[in-house]
Amino acid sequence: MTPLLPGATLGVLGGGQLGRMWSHAAQSLGFRTAVLDPDAHSPAGLVSHLHVCADYLDPQGLAHMAAQCQAITTEFENVPAQALRQLGQTLPCAPGADPVAVAQDRAREKAHFVACGVPVAPHAVLHSAADLVSVSPGLLPGILKTTRLGYDGKGQVRVASLADLPTAFQSLQSAGPAVCILEKRLPLAAECSVVLARSHDGQIVHLPVQVNLHRDGILAVTEVFEHAVPAANEHQAVQAAYEVARGLNYVGVLCVEFFLLKDGPDRDALGPWVVNEIAPRPHNSGHHSIDSCDVSQFELQVRCMAGLPLVQPRLHSASVMLNLLGDLWFANGTQATEPPWASVLALPGVHLHLYGKTEARRGRKMGHLTITAASPDTAKHVALQAAQLLGIAAW
Repeated sequence: MTPLLPGATLGVLGGGQLGRMWSHAAQSLGFRTAVLDPDAHSPAGLVSHLHVCADYLDPQGLAHMAAQCQAITTEFENVPAQALRQLGQTLPCAPGADPVAVAQDRAREKAHFVACGVPVAPHAVLHSAADLVSVSPGLLPGILKTTRLGYDGKGQVRVASLADLPTAFQSLQSAGPAVCILEKRLPLAAECSVVLARSHDGQIVHLPVQVNLHRDGILAVTEVFEHAVPAANEHQAVQAAYEVARGLNYVGVLCVEFFLLKDGPDRDALGPWVVNEIAPRPHNSGHHSIDSCDVSQFELQVRCMAGLPLVQPRLHSASVMLNLLGDLWFANGTQATEPPWASVLALPGVHLHLYGKTEARRGRKMGHLTITAASPDTAKHVALQAAQLLGIAAW
């Protein structure tokens, strides 16, 4: 594509914190930004040049975005693929509708991984209760997930045995008939992610492999430093992520999540790691890059959209990222109270990012804290001090 230059207007579907950080990155490069989001107080809408307050499939809202923008992206995977498909008729979209549609369906996502030749956990797709009788006992214990609309631990339930499967399946049908996927639970040594960016001409760059800790299905801690995982596994994971992106003909920023496996029979059969899922956008685990790398995941997203050259990000500081959930505002009871930011900011190498959300709620992502340092040990030491001040459990 012909590169878009500063002064052009770039648009994003979705007005949450990812859209907000994308807007900051785009504006720092001299672009105007437009946001389509139905929330009049969306974090991204509050900082953009234009906020189209409309539903994602609203014809007038989409027409307004098409008239004002020269390129489009999305900030979360559950924006209807049809909205991207409609805008893609006249504008470059990064990512396009087809790869987003794959990411929105776990069954299609798993099938894509298999087609790319990357290892995945043993699994079975369950279209209805009639499929339960044919489930192999070898898939249990497992995790049952809806194939659509699940994120941050939502839309999934752990299943210990075949006898528990019918009840678990029924519990996920409360909002209407839902296709599910049952994945075998594997013994994990670590959870990792690769955030990459792929351009219109097929160039790919990536952030360092990130080691992640989830609590209650929500990312809690990300640690990033050189060779955070064994070098051989790091290389394999990056190459697998590249294959996944190429197979989708992907343009934009993509996160590929991996499980590193413990030694045992599952690892003997599958290998040292399996691919878990993808997110067709910047990812929570890549937020550290704003402070720890010379090019952030959000700048890469802007460069992909605008057809500008991609450069390989360089990690200049070891870092730890802590997710800040709304629970921290209720550490002293039921009345929301601002956390002790002054004490936290007194620590060396601390970078606070709050997302401009007007109300703190338990489980809601309110911001993140990145700690950078010259060594992994120092970054973790300071991060643990910050966590103690905020009431975040140590790891």
